[in-house]
Amino acid sequence: MEIEKLSFEEAYKELEETVHRLEKGDLTLDESIALFERGQALARHCSEKLDSAELRVSQLVPTGGQEEGGYETVPFEEERG
Repeated sequence: MEIEKLSFEEAYKELEETVHRLEKGDLTLDESIALFERGQALARHCSEKLDSAELRVSQLVPTGGQEEGGYETVPFEEERG
C-alpha cells in the first residue's frame, strides 16, 4: 500500500515490523537497503501525521471576559494555570 494512504497507526505498525526485520539480520544487502528506505519513508510519514495532529490540538481556556465569548483557543502545550 502507498505510504501516503496509511493512517498513523498503520504506518507506525509497519515501521515497527520493518525495524524488527532489519534487526533480525537475515536479509540480503539489497533487501536491507530497500527495507531501510521504506522505513525512512514510514518514519517521515508518521512524523508528518504527528505534526499535523499537534497543530489541530487546542483547548478552550477561560479568559474571564464575556465581550469576546469568555474563551480563547490556545495551543495545548500553553495551558494556563
